[in-house]
This record gives sequence, C-alpha cells and structure tokens, in this order.
Amino acid sequence: MAQLLIVDDDDAFRDTLAETLQGLGHGVAAASGGAAAVDMLARGRFDAVFLDHRMPGMDGLQTLAAMQARLVHLPPVIVLTAYASAGNTIEAMRLGAFDHLAKPISREAVREVLERALQQRTTAPPSATPADEDEEGSDLIGPSHAMREVHKRIGLAAANSMPVLVLGETGTGKEMVARALHRHSARADRPFVAVNCSAIPKELLESELFGHVRGAFTGATGERPGCFRAAEGGVLLLDEIGDMALDVQAKILRALQEGEVTPLGSHRTVKVDVRVVAATHRDLAAAVREGRFREDLLYRLDVLSIRLPPLRERLADIIPLAEHFLRRAAAPEAPKALSAEAAQRLLSHPWPGNVRELRNVMERCQALVRHRVIGGADLAAGLGAVQCRESAPTLPADWLDAELPAAVERLERLLIANALAQAGGNRAEAARRLGIHRQLLYRKLTQYGLD
Repeated sequence: MAQLLIVDDDDAFRDTLAETLQGLGHGVAAASGGAAAVDMLARGRFDAVFLDHRMPGMDGLQTLAAMQARLVHLPPVIVLTAYASAGNTIEAMRLGAFDHLAKPISREAVREVLERALQQRTTAPPSATPADEDEEGSDLIGPSHAMREVHKRIGLAAANSMPVLVLGETGTGKEMVARALHRHSARADRPFVAVNCSAIPKELLESELFGHVRGAFTGATGERPGCFRAAEGGVLLLDEIGDMALDVQAKILRALQEGEVTPLGSHRTVKVDVRVVAATHRDLAAAVREGRFREDLLYRLDVLSIRLPPLRERLADIIPLAEHFLRRAAAPEAPKALSAEAAQRLLSHPWPGNVRELRNVMERCQALVRHRVIGGADLAAGLGAVQCRESAPTLPADWLDAELPAAVERLERLLIANALAQAGGNRAEAARRLGIHRQLLYRKLTQYGLD
C-alpha cells in the first residue's frame, strides 16, 4: 500500500479522487492548497502526489517549484488540470512532474499512472520560473493525445542541454518545437539561432556555421563569427540536417564532441557552449544505410528525439487550430466562424502541407471571405487542388442549417462511429485514429450512447 497526497482546492474532485485511490488499496491524505501541501511533504513520507494546476494563491507549478526547493527527495508528482495547454504541460514536465494529465480522469487512468509512478520514484530536476504561456508557439496548439505527448517530451528535454532530434513532415512545426525548447530552458535569455541546411549552398554552409577569417576565400574581406558562435550560451537549430553534405557533417560531429569550432581559413579553434537541436523530414536511418548520412552523427544527435505527427493523424487538433489561426489573423477584430460544412471539409482534407497549410488556408479565408461564417465553398480555392480522403464521412445536407454546437456533436458522433468501424471495435485503436486519449473516447462513447 502506498501513501498518497492529493492537492486540490475543489472539495468534490478531491473527495472523488481520494475514494478512487482508497479503492485501489492506498492510503490518502489531502491538502486544499500549495503551501499546506509543501508543509505536509516536509513533515511526512508520501510515495506520490496528485497536484492540481489551477489553485488560488500558489498554483500547481509554483507549488511544484516550492516542493523542489524545499525537499531533497521529491516523490513522483502527477499534475492534473482541466485547462491543459502546450505551455503548462511543457513547464510541468520541465519542472520535474512525473506526468501531466487532463481532467476529468478515469479510474483506469489513475491506476495506470500511479502504477508507473510507484515503479519509478525519482528525484526531479531543479526548478525554475514558469514561462509565459502567451508566448507558446501556435503550431504546437492541440488537445489530441499525440500533441500532449509532444508537449511532455519538450518539457523533459528542456530540463537539460543534450542534443535533440526533431522529426516530422514538412509543415508540422519542427522549428516551433526548437523555439519551445529554448523558451522553456535555462538558456531562454541567450540567443536562439536557426539555419536551414537545405537552403544554403554547400560551399557557403561551412562558413555560415563555423565562420571565417579575413582572406579565407575570395570575397572574405572581413571576419564572420558563424552561427555556432552567434548562438553562444543558447540554442542552435540545424533545420533539415538530412540535406547536409557529408564533409560538413563531419565538422558538425566534431563541434558536438569537442565543444569547439574552427573558422574557415584559421588554425585556431574556438570553444563554444551551444545546445544543438537538429530537425529533418528525412528518414535518417535510411540515409545512413544509403551512405548519405553519417551513422556516428546520427547517434550523437539522437540523444533525445521528438516526433511531430502529421496533421492527418491529429483530427482532434484541426478545428482548434483552425479557430486559433482565424482569431490571430482577425485580431483585433472579431474572427470569422466555421460552418458545419466547413468543419467537415477541414476534417476530411489530407493536409499534405500540415499545420502550415492549415494556417495559410485560414488566413486566406479571414482576409477574403466577405461574410461572417465560412462555408464549405469558401474553402474550395484552398483545398480544391488536393482531394479529400475517400473514407472520410460526409454530412447530410440538412446538417448545414443546424447551429454549430449541435452540428459539432453530430459530427463527433459520426467520426467516432466511423473510427470504431475502421478499427473493428477496438477502442484503443479508434482513439489512436482520432488522435485523442482513450479516456476522452470512453467519455464520448458514454455521452453519445455508443458504449
């Protein structure tokens, strides 16, 4: 039996969670605020903590930081929130949370996360001041289970300075991941420098990265520091590293291993303190087999990897992202709204350009559509060049006159039923196809009477 602490200002939720944990055979203590929780942890022994994010006074992240500062050995802390976002998920994980879950949380989810936490009781890394959520990258917005996992990986990676490899198709937001890593890390007050390795000719890339001295080549009339030195103390993003020439790869490997660079035309090495984040849409393992990428560099870069799923695998994120881009494009005016037909078109589109394509379509609609509600026909110019998925569900014509909340509920029911049919009734597989967590699918099944 484990001894557990619940920290939540909501009496009803606290009592319900306590009952669930006691039903699983554990002892439970409770606190209604952060300060009381820190004191209880300092005085007694607990095997895990369930910590609410939004509380009056000291919120969950401030409480977690206070726990880190006061306790030498902190038990696993599971942060719970009804308002999950990229920013608070990343910060919770960076501050040392064991996991970050969205309310409401089912009994099975409680049992599963607690089982993992009790198997891995570790001391969390040092705390830091939470970052401003308003700065989070819009390309990283998304309530789907897949994006929640990306947020958690960013938070874990932000707590150290090891190299990170970001994988994903073009337009999925790989640079936004790198910027989030920088913004949420201890290097946030130092430079962030991005270089696109595929956009710079091979003969110029080495100078761009490592710099050169005067007279190093024709036209080198002065000294250039290069991107590594420009990013001193901060983060350097090597975007599309899969397109980098092999001889430049060798020098990148040396810079990572030795922490030093040699400018072109010089024999003097220069020490650098830079965290490297590499990004690519290429299959680097295949490139290694074909001799186009160094295996030793791949091992050196792939210390921590973050895979960004394509938008077609994140159905739950499409409408929230679309509405966000409409709001951003309209500011400070009122944004346009999506009709049920437009929402269905967005959900059925394959999105070969991923989030970047969606942003462009929404910005075009906000600028060019003259009426307040965007219809399916308004999307034709942006989506017509690419056919929608043949298997995507279609909406009956009478839905198009329904109010948006009712139409969205109908659409959710149709999508869930379609995913279950395609998954042969396997709920876990259906949740994966929908891009949502299993617990959310279970709640929707109950809500719509599909269970």
